[in-house]
Amino acid sequence: MQHRPIKNRIGPFALARALAWLRLCAIGGQSVAVLVCALWLHLAIPLLPLLACIGLLAVFSMLAAWRLGRPWPVSEGETIAHIGVDTLVLGVLLYFTGGASNPFVTLLLVPIALSAAALSIRTILVVAAIAGTAYLLLMRWYMPLPVLDGMRDHGYSLHVIGMGVNFVIMALLLGFFTNRLARALRVQQLAMQRVHERALRDEGILAIATQAAGAAHELNTPLSTMRTLLPELRREHADDAGLAEDLSLLEGQVDRCRDILREMVAFGQAQLSQEPERLDVAQFLHSCTERFQLLRPEAELELQLDDVTARLPLRVPPGLRHALLNLLNNAADASALRDSREVLLQVEREGDWLQFLVIDRGPGFASTEGNARLGHSQKQSGLGIGLTLAVATAERLSGELVARNTDDGAVVCLRLPLAVISQP
Repeated sequence: MQHRPIKNRIGPFALARALAWLRLCAIGGQSVAVLVCALWLHLAIPLLPLLACIGLLAVFSMLAAWRLGRPWPVSEGETIAHIGVDTLVLGVLLYFTGGASNPFVTLLLVPIALSAAALSIRTILVVAAIAGTAYLLLMRWYMPLPVLDGMRDHGYSLHVIGMGVNFVIMALLLGFFTNRLARALRVQQLAMQRVHERALRDEGILAIATQAAGAAHELNTPLSTMRTLLPELRREHADDAGLAEDLSLLEGQVDRCRDILREMVAFGQAQLSQEPERLDVAQFLHSCTERFQLLRPEAELELQLDDVTARLPLRVPPGLRHALLNLLNNAADASALRDSREVLLQVEREGDWLQFLVIDRGPGFASTEGNARLGHSQKQSGLGIGLTLAVATAERLSGELVARNTDDGAVVCLRLPLAVISQP
């Protein structure tokens, strides 16, 4: 979908689409009006030229519908051309049916009203000039509208009837299509608001990433110092079994910190290279669950994966593994709140989507909306980053992250399109 700057207006594409629907209504209404006047009221109007004009408008309507289905952006100049064709056809029809004295001449105002909600001031003036020129020409050149036999007051009653019908048509058209344009404006405003919120969130993530890179560089030196001193301390206190056990635990934690820093550097390099890993689903999940078990050995992770989905080849983009690990860590923390160690990872294919469902046995979300704000966490010890990063990763891959509560806990579903992550 094309995104263009919007300055309190909807845009040419929305107007061109509204004109396409309006054109279909005009073709139907004009055909009925011409046939009623000629066959039922027996007015002496030039039936063949009128039907020929309506037929040309129908051909142009098909061409315009085909054009709107193309990916090319619609410019204001092209929209003016559409309005010009509509005005020309309407002007020819009015020329054969009374010109400016025809009550339906006010239909020339409809494009101006719709353009006012969608186009720039300069373009609106051009549209108004087209309609005004057509009106002035119809005041000077036209074929008089025949009058019904026996009708008094020189056709005044017929004119009043036409004005009434025209009023109803104008009210319906303006009400319906103005509502469509206003709805398109609301949709675009919501889309712009979401883009703005994502930009703010991404700025926060970038700031955290910058700080993390600096911290990783600074932590490398003290970690290297501790890795050097811990074996010496163990040798000096070899007789103290309790201290040796604590030193072994501390040494393992230092190694874990070092591995995490190395993973951060490797992840940054992969992100810069933009080279995805090429694995099948089973291999990808094995690496994720193996890493998760190292990070959370106390958790009881259960994996549900069918054989067909397991063999599905993937192009694993940078960040997907970390997003899944963040969700698993959150699930383990949630289950621990109810003294449970159970975490369920269910992976399945649903049509053109691959779903990662992370199920916990915790108390659930207080609210399933607004839980992905940067720095917002429902855990007392949480930083509010894991879920935010998972949402950002899902959106970057054209997917979505959906959370819902169950009777036993909560379910977080990471849905990704296969067109993005599956190998061709």
